[in-house]
Amino acid sequence: MRYNAHMTRVVHVGLGPLGCRIAGDLVGREGLELVAAVDVDPKLAGRSLSDVLPGVPRGARDVTVGASIEELPDELDAAVVTTVSDLAACAPTLRALLERGLAVVSTCEELCWPWLRHAELARELDALARERGGRLLGTGVNPGFLMDALPVFASSVCRRVDSVEVWRVQDAASRRLPFQRKIGATLDLARFEERRKSGTLRHVGLAESLAFVATSLGLGFDDWEETLEPVIAERDLACDLGPIPRGAAAGVRQVAEARAGGRVVCRLTFQAAIDQADPHDRVKIDGEPPLDLRFSGGVHGDVATCAIVLNAIPALLEAPAGLHTMASIPMAHFGRR
Repeated sequence: MRYNAHMTRVVHVGLGPLGCRIAGDLVGREGLELVAAVDVDPKLAGRSLSDVLPGVPRGARDVTVGASIEELPDELDAAVVTTVSDLAACAPTLRALLERGLAVVSTCEELCWPWLRHAELARELDALARERGGRLLGTGVNPGFLMDALPVFASSVCRRVDSVEVWRVQDAASRRLPFQRKIGATLDLARFEERRKSGTLRHVGLAESLAFVATSLGLGFDDWEETLEPVIAERDLACDLGPIPRGAAAGVRQVAEARAGGRVVCRLTFQAAIDQADPHDRVKIDGEPPLDLRFSGGVHGDVATCAIVLNAIPALLEAPAGLHTMASIPMAHFGRR
């Protein structure tokens, strides 16, 4: 399949807060045409997309939200899937779209490096994509770019890489409410610990980013681990979820490390909290030459996620059939097409 520089017909699956934001950007994106949308929420099915997407003029797109992929038209080129983080839960949707031979870009975090937790499922999806002429990519700002693809791309100017360290430090006050809830803002420490143990607080995809970097750069890690702890409010705060008393959780700090021969070869630190001081993104490569890249203020996650998902569609259409990562497709970038 070659990318049609004039118009690519896209279906959007999943109209939660992030999905609506991406779909809204898609409506005005040159070269891409949103021709169908699907969501399982019965409150959305059957409604006009212009009624669902904030800021989209009524009647701007004659698209009715469908309840299932089976209702989609035949004339489609690509799909955007913004449903769940767990690959096993997302797999039925991905299979149905790959059966149609579509190029599928998904924000499913575990899909960014699926071989870490779902190796067998990854092989199955790759085989299906190749058989049907489809393409599949998991991406986003993180995982997908800042803590994985970016350090790998930056290594292009290195003759040797010994280790990599990446930091993503965010002030979550400007992020959407589901993100604030995901990082545990407002929770007392006992409740934070309960949710940590249940696995509902972790930033999904950090370990996938770790495996992406260590594997792509040939660092040969023997083992890896993740740790997670609260960022504690040093004074009374407030966010969209409500008040945050001093001593409660303002957010989360999560660290993933890969080791080879007892030495840390890759360390990723994700920290997001309400009123976080000095937000920034940073990539440090120990090698020849050494590199230290820093984005002061940090990259806005919601804006960047929408952008990279849409910018990846033309690149994925140029890639061969199969399951891909950001390192195996032509470089995704902004461009007027």
